[in-house]
Amino acid sequence: MDVLEKLVSLCKRRGFVFQSSEIYGGLGSVWDYGPLGIELKRNLQERWWKAMVRSRDDIEGIDTAILMHPRVWEASGHVGGFVDPLVDCKTCKGRFRADKLEDAQCLRKPSKHPGEFSECQLTEPRQFNLMFKTHIGPVEDSAAVIYLRPETAQGTYVNFLNVQQSTRQRVPFGIAQIGKSFRNEITPGNFIFRTREFEQMEMQFFVEPGTDMEWFEKWKAWRMDWHRSNGLSPERLRYHQHGPTELAHYARAAFDIEFDFGGSLGFQEIEGIHNRGDFDLSRHQEYSNKRLEYVDQANNKRYIPFVIETAAGPNRTLLALLVNAYREEAVEGETEGRVVLGFHPALAPIKAGVFPLVKKDGMPEFADKLAHDLRKQFPVFYDESGAIGRRYRRQDEVGTPYCLTVDGQTMQDGTVTLRDRDTLQQERIAADRVADLIRERIGA
Repeated sequence: MDVLEKLVSLCKRRGFVFQSSEIYGGLGSVWDYGPLGIELKRNLQERWWKAMVRSRDDIEGIDTAILMHPRVWEASGHVGGFVDPLVDCKTCKGRFRADKLEDAQCLRKPSKHPGEFSECQLTEPRQFNLMFKTHIGPVEDSAAVIYLRPETAQGTYVNFLNVQQSTRQRVPFGIAQIGKSFRNEITPGNFIFRTREFEQMEMQFFVEPGTDMEWFEKWKAWRMDWHRSNGLSPERLRYHQHGPTELAHYARAAFDIEFDFGGSLGFQEIEGIHNRGDFDLSRHQEYSNKRLEYVDQANNKRYIPFVIETAAGPNRTLLALLVNAYREEAVEGETEGRVVLGFHPALAPIKAGVFPLVKKDGMPEFADKLAHDLRKQFPVFYDESGAIGRRYRRQDEVGTPYCLTVDGQTMQDGTVTLRDRDTLQQERIAADRVADLIRERIGA
């Protein structure tokens, strides 16, 4: 069975990801994050924010609106050019991307690609705009048409001077944000890999023309290092350079960071690094009639900065973390194996499980107080039901790096057993040292 299929089952069973509106039959390619899923995603986003904003003095954070003036999307080219070729099948009533038929599945059985059945009747391709359209105000007429943003980047560009002047930043500097975007994908799928509603972690770095390729190479290396620091296996990561046919018309250079998801997905993009030149600010200057030049007073010159963009998706990166972390292991001396999510401890949704060995002799009370104290510093799960081995297995399956067991010796000397998820090694430590030790090991 493909790891992705196992993960879909595990994610629902253990509270990582649920299908949206499931009690009504679900909504295609829209997903809700459960208690563990949202913790994992928040940890990932906070780690990105710390790397991009908190640990640097040359990047500022921002949070822009989903709804923007419709002229923004005319200037960016999304109204006229954000399209995919769409074909319909008159037989199965399916809709498919004309340029991705080899990746699509016909709705009929047995599974084949669209056009492979003799009965298939595919229409001629037509252009389909991927932006969701809605109306603002009380009257639904053409003057009130606006769009749900398909990317967060444009909100950054239109605020370039606001941020630069209010923070007194000097070029080179960046603006980062995390936010929701929406694309009416023709053929979404593969769990949370491609969805119609998703989040982006994007950073636009503004540089002086002529220095752009130097900064592009720096950001390309830095972003790869960040993914490795999250525990993604180096052998499953690679660069993919956009060739002449892939390169966007405005881009001077573009690389994707790809992760090997295995199975039918294989290597797929999890982040893009793009040299966008001065296209974005120049277009917004043209359409808004507002000057968006940077004034370099020290060198007595003014120019429209070039932009180096890094664009990652927390949904897709989270799926890469799940795939990378999933493993099935045999355990010496046990007939049953175990399923483990070997997350980097800083990303794990739960940092520690706390268990009383038995429900007597004061152990539950001691364990409950320990869990209560630890919960003030990081997420903890308390469990007193079932055999201790089964409780360990439940925490292994959700990626908890440490388990703490309160036993008879605890009641004598105040020490507890700390079990490591990956090595299975156990050590006795004083209960009052647990918080400091775990915080040190998870890098908190």
